Amino acid sequence: MELPDLPPDMKFPRLGSDPGDIAFAFEAKRAAMGPHIIKRWPWDEAFQRDLHERHYSEKPFFEIRRSEQRLGTLSLQRQSDHVRFGEFYLFPEHQGQGAGSTILAHCLAVADSLQLPVRLEYLHWNPVGSLYRRYGFKEISRSEIHCFMQREAVGL
Repeated sequence: MELPDLPPDMKFPRLGSDPGDIAFAFEAKRAAMGPHIIKRWPWDEAFQRDLHERHYSEKPFFEIRRSEQRLGTLSLQRQSDHVRFGEFYLFPEHQGQGAGSTILAHCLAVADSLQLPVRLEYLHWNPVGSLYRRYGFKEISRSEIHCFMQREAVGL
């Protein structure tokens, strides 16, 4: 699945398997998620790199680029009965300015065009949950660590 550009200046090139792409995606994760992870656990670099590399090998990662700025990453993957959204990491200097809402709305429009619901998960103490609820996501289950959400497809 590819992610179309969002005019006027947002692009989502797919990241590849070269070390530079993997490192960029990890740095986006560390910058965006690190503060939330260390609220519960110490940052374990080896564990986080291993987890990241496993996730990176299992799903497509896209760079979020506005003009020539690298804002972060996301993953969008079509499954048989839903679209999986995740690895949505914006560097802190790009948070709180509306970019996350714009990007999420774009990804939801792509899923809606496929008439598929969108599923995601996040650390339940991460404030990003309020963004997802504003866009129609409902909690479908919860673990000790994660909140699992789904948003039904909206008819076109």
